[in-house]
Amino acid sequence: MRFAVLGSGSQGNGTLIASGDTFILVDCGFSLRETERRLALLGVSAAQLSAVLVTHEHADHVHGVGLLSRRYNVPVYLSRGTLRGMRKPVEVAGFLACGQSLRIGSLEVTAARVEHDAYEPLQYVVSDGQRRFGMLTDLGSYDALLLERYQGLDALLIEANHCRDLLARGHYPAFLKQRVGGMQGHLNNHQAARLVHELGWSNLQHLVLAHLSSKNNLPHLARQCFVDTLGCDPDWLQVANQEHGLDWREIA
Repeated sequence: MRFAVLGSGSQGNGTLIASGDTFILVDCGFSLRETERRLALLGVSAAQLSAVLVTHEHADHVHGVGLLSRRYNVPVYLSRGTLRGMRKPVEVAGFLACGQSLRIGSLEVTAARVEHDAYEPLQYVVSDGQRRFGMLTDLGSYDALLLERYQGLDALLIEANHCRDLLARGHYPAFLKQRVGGMQGHLNNHQAARLVHELGWSNLQHLVLAHLSSKNNLPHLARQCFVDTLGCDPDWLQVANQEHGLDWREIA
């Protein structure tokens, strides 16, 4: 099993997980043309996609979902709440809810509910039967039940959205600062690092920091927070950015 990130941030998100000839795209927040371009950089055609999973209805996660699905006949899976919240209609192959699993080709996907300001936001753990890859972005808080769902991972992509100090000193209006930093907003660097510490990271082959704010965070601040909390090698940490995402990473 391997994974790559098309791009991660407020301007568009997409994560690709593959095993054999199974390719699952989680979210499609880019235009169709940009999605095709970013897939091509990873050596993949949109025609190869087995499915698109949607985490929630915000534009930076769903902008290209409908057109991609219709153009290439790719099945879409999401929660009922997410469908209700989407501005543009999309044909749905099936619904997922927290705790439910779905088999797509050689991969099994399990959904987990997260705290975010959307109708029914989900995140996903993907397994090929031997290895487990977890995604955790777009959440403002977490609890013991969520940690339980993410036990035994071999790779994790986690949101490190903002630095608390940069957000506090920044130019966002008060209501937006409260939304971003709230219980249903986004994890700050310290929260994300603490989550990984509580989860346990010694068996992770890859730890990828994602969804970094371009206005309220800096990659070196996020890295340092994780190094201070986990005691890990800074060079081991990986960052998925908005412009280039992250190239293929193999989960051995």
